[in-house]
Amino acid sequence: MEKILVVEDEKNIRELIKFNLENAGFEVLTANDGQEALEQLSDEIDLVVLDLMLPQIDGMEVCRRMRGSEELRQIPIIMLTAKGEEVERILGLEMGADDYMTKPFSPRELIARIKAIFRRIKEFKADTSELKEEIIDLGDLKLDIPRHEVIYQEQKIVLTPKEFELLRYLIINQGRVLSRDLLLEKIWGYEYAGDTRTVDVHIRRLRKKISSDYIATVRGVGYKFVKME
Repeated sequence: MEKILVVEDEKNIRELIKFNLENAGFEVLTANDGQEALEQLSDEIDLVVLDLMLPQIDGMEVCRRMRGSEELRQIPIIMLTAKGEEVERILGLEMGADDYMTKPFSPRELIARIKAIFRRIKEFKADTSELKEEIIDLGDLKLDIPRHEVIYQEQKIVLTPKEFELLRYLIINQGRVLSRDLLLEKIWGYEYAGDTRTVDVHIRRLRKKISSDYIATVRGVGYKFVKME
């Protein structure tokens, strides 16, 4: 049974999420603020539902600390934001959140997103389970698939799980133009009608960590990986 930590300071929302997730078969822990969340976090947590606006320590800082921790950086994060917090949503993705949902939201949609994340994790592990020695070597850029490690210009680059999976998918389809909708389906595991900013922000994060020349934008369509000579 997957264990989920719900971090939300509004009691009614927190209890609603907890009730629905438990009915869906998940084990649920809760935290009222960022400090309590950090105290409960461990590698036994499988996913975090994290409100952006929290007392004590806000959701952005919790996300930053998780992505900076060797023990916690692999845990998926779905960030909850209020309707008008466009800049904060983008900042949350930039900080390393895997996805976001805008309040008010449907508990059914949240559960669908969570199940999609867990399904993609299992599929990714199945895809790589037989690749015990596989390293994708592109010269300056190397991906060690079993270890989830990226080396760029002989330096180890820290990627979030979604960044790694996205980069791997772009590479194995290098030269092929991949639409944002396709990337959402293949990497996030669901159709995300009309809103593809999650993909754009993750691409931007990858470009900051490796040479931006590797990932070309095909205007109005999507992205493609370009092998460097």
